[in-house]
Amino acid sequence: MKKYFFLFLLFPLVFSSQKTSKEESEIKKFQKELNAEYRNPKETPLRGDNFTDFKEHPFFPVDMKYRVTANFVKTENAKPFDLPTSSGKTKAYREYGKASFTLDGQPYTLTLYQSLDLIKQEKYRDYLFLPFRDATNGKETYGGGKYMDLTIPKGNTIILDFNKSYQPYCAYNAYDYNCPVVPEENRLPVEIRAGVMYKNIYHH
Repeated sequence: MKKYFFLFLLFPLVFSSQKTSKEESEIKKFQKELNAEYRNPKETPLRGDNFTDFKEHPFFPVDMKYRVTANFVKTENAKPFDLPTSSGKTKAYREYGKASFTLDGQPYTLTLYQSLDLIKQEKYRDYLFLPFRDATNGKETYGGGKYMDLTIPKGNTIILDFNKSYQPYCAYNAYDYNCPVVPEENRLPVEIRAGVMYKNIYHH
């Protein structure tokens, strides 16, 4: 009887570790694909020596604390608005919903957006855009903030995995790219030590 009881206790631990390793492997896949994109001359935002010298992005260590399940509330009757960009122009977006979560016991809410240009394309029909700023910006990450790509959730929760957050192209090439500026409502007062870091490896 004791043996079976021990197995019963062990099973949730095994299941939990399998789940974690699956999530970690998804993050490693994200990192690998991002590095491949920046090494690909057809996709990279890098130019000249920055491209030639690029090897890989620096990343914060994977930390499951920054993979949170947020309560999701869709915004009803959202009107299109012009989101300012790094070049001074604007891009058309609409608010899609709010994601509320806790981190280290503190509650936060971020707004998710839809690009009115992208949703015209079939493959981006379910795409949601999450730009945010946090206390690492201007130090370990780009001063203008970071982005996260998401898809429309089926229910009333959504996974926000900050381990998959990345810097806008403008962080590496401000001349050729026009990047949405993070709205003030998406400024987090804490450090989000996850995802891509910003170091001068591009200028070595």
